[in-house]
This record gives sequence, structure tokens and C-alpha cells, in this order.
Amino acid sequence: MARIASIGALALVALALAGCGFTPLYGRPGVGAALSSVQVSAPTGRAGQLMREHLDDALSRDSNLKPQYRMDLQISEQRYPRGIRVDNVATRYEYVLTAAYTLVSTASGKTAKVGRVRVEVTYDSADQPYASVAAQQDAQDRAAGEAARKIELELATWLASAKS
Repeated sequence: MARIASIGALALVALALAGCGFTPLYGRPGVGAALSSVQVSAPTGRAGQLMREHLDDALSRDSNLKPQYRMDLQISEQRYPRGIRVDNVATRYEYVLTAAYTLVSTASGKTAKVGRVRVEVTYDSADQPYASVAAQQDAQDRAAGEAARKIELELATWLASAKS
């Protein structure tokens, strides 16, 4: 009986959403295709490489298509010691990744959108050097992935509002 009631409740929610004009972000025509036609040019360095890889994955970059947009990225990284021990050694660090992007139309060469995202992650600093380096690299990867997700959502929202 509880299963039938939950199915009925889901059906009512679906009807309510359909009646209010709700449209999924990726349900707008052209948003997915426009996202996959963004070519990312990232700065050199580990963080730039990670950002480009995560953005190519997030935007589902199709290398067979001619890009409609080029995204130029500027990345800044900062690391702050947190959790200071009595002997003045940090046990945790806060890693801050800021990515400023400019989306340029390849057809006209004009700037289409400018944005900036900021991601903060923390990681433990171990006494063993290799473990500390591995933790820092993991924090860079997590921050780049989160920044790419934020940029993807900003671009999808912008494209959906521009297409409507």
C-alpha cells in the first residue's frame, strides 16, 4: 500500500511541475550542443591542465565539431595554513582556486560572456613528504573539478536564457 501511495505522490509532483512551466536546464534546445562546442584554452601548469581536462569532460567537448566559442582561462592558486600545532606547524591547509574565464565567439571574435568562480578545499598535511604532496595534488584535482562544474552550470544557465 505504501508503494502505491509513493507512486501516486510522484505522479502528482510530475503533473504539478508540468503545469507550472518547469523546463529542465538541459531540456532547452541547443544548450547541450553549444556546451560541447566550447574549446578551452587553459594556462600552463598542473592546475591549468586539470581545469582543461575537467572542463572538456563537463562540457562533453566534441573534437570533431568546429568550436563556436573559445574559453580563455586565468587561474590563481593560494594556500593558507590552518590547524597550527603548538610547534607552529600546520596540520591542515586551505587551497583556494580562482578561475576567471572569458568566452569568445569564434565567428565574430567578440566576447560573449565573462565570469569568475572561486573554490575552497582543505586537506591534511602529513609528516611524510610523499603523503603531503599527494594530499595537495588531490586538493588541486578536487578544486579543479568543482570549478569546472560551476563554470558548466553558469554557461548552461547563460545559454538557456539566451536561447529562450
